[in-house]
Amino acid sequence: MIVHTSLGGRRARVTFSNAFGNSPLAIGAVHVALRGKESAIAPGSDRALMFNGKPGITIAQGAHVISDPVDFDVPQVGDVAISVYIPGDSGQLTLHNTGLHTTYVAKGNVTAEPVFNDATTTRSYYWITGLDVMAPADTAAIVAFGDSITDGTTSTVDANRSWPSFLAQRILTTPGAPKLAVLNEGIAGNRVLADGAGVNALARFDRDVLGQAGVKWLFIMESINDIGQTTRANATAGPPVTPDDLIGALKQMVERAHTHGIKVIGCTLTPYEGAAYYSEQGEEIRQAVNRWIRTSGTFDVVVDYDAVTRDPANPKVFKMGFNDGDHLHPNDAGYKSMADSIDLRIFSGKSASAAAKKD
Repeated sequence: MIVHTSLGGRRARVTFSNAFGNSPLAIGAVHVALRGKESAIAPGSDRALMFNGKPGITIAQGAHVISDPVDFDVPQVGDVAISVYIPGDSGQLTLHNTGLHTTYVAKGNVTAEPVFNDATTTRSYYWITGLDVMAPADTAAIVAFGDSITDGTTSTVDANRSWPSFLAQRILTTPGAPKLAVLNEGIAGNRVLADGAGVNALARFDRDVLGQAGVKWLFIMESINDIGQTTRANATAGPPVTPDDLIGALKQMVERAHTHGIKVIGCTLTPYEGAAYYSEQGEEIRQAVNRWIRTSGTFDVVVDYDAVTRDPANPKVFKMGFNDGDHLHPNDAGYKSMADSIDLRIFSGKSASAAAKKD
């Protein structure tokens, strides 16, 4: 499996989860290496991971484990190959479906091999939920928390063109920018108020935000699936949500983050007219939620992704050149425009306006 990094370091550890498994999960071996080309690794970079000094571990049903730290040069904004050997039946999988990186699957214990020959491929991650690096005390983490638009759905596979990936690249290449890791906690199809693609945002907030190391900043961009799935024609996902339903949930997340000293960036919801689940009722709810995000003062910072991506002549749709074709997700250019709109000075406290630049 290929993991794209943001912040580099000299020591690393990996977290594995059996949260959705229906039985204990036995891991026989794990290796980490710098990625070469496709399934190949860079010569001389391979390292074996240990768990309490042993090469394997069994993860209890519903639990997660963290490997021992290993000396390993993690690149800044680069690719790390993590090879996992499962000696028996994996049972029900814990996975991230929309990985947007090619995962290579081969038979047997080939974790130490320099290349996976005759491998099949998928675009999902299995069991891996985090790659941590040991970083200096002056570093911190940003969590991007959301649904498919944060996950990067429809962006180019193996190219790291989600808006959080573009943001990480900007931070790395901008002189004087603070040292920040960017953690993408987007789940395609996720909802705020109900389970579906993953557990709902309120339920996973502790795991995916508060449970991450060194988090100082949090982007929240979620609720378009609640709107679309409950207001579409012939909806079966429950009664229509209301603006108050979503606003109350977003307030809860902000309060929980503030309790842990995390500053919160509220992101307006991008246009979606023409999407499969679009409705005029849903559009009214989106506009109401966006007005609240912009004007309530609840968030430490507001980033107006709606203003950045919408067509000035028709604010219900994407600007020309930003629509991937499904009218819900931006294309690579749209995702880049979202990341480019963020004033990096907000992360060092130098910007008073703390708002996205608008075209």
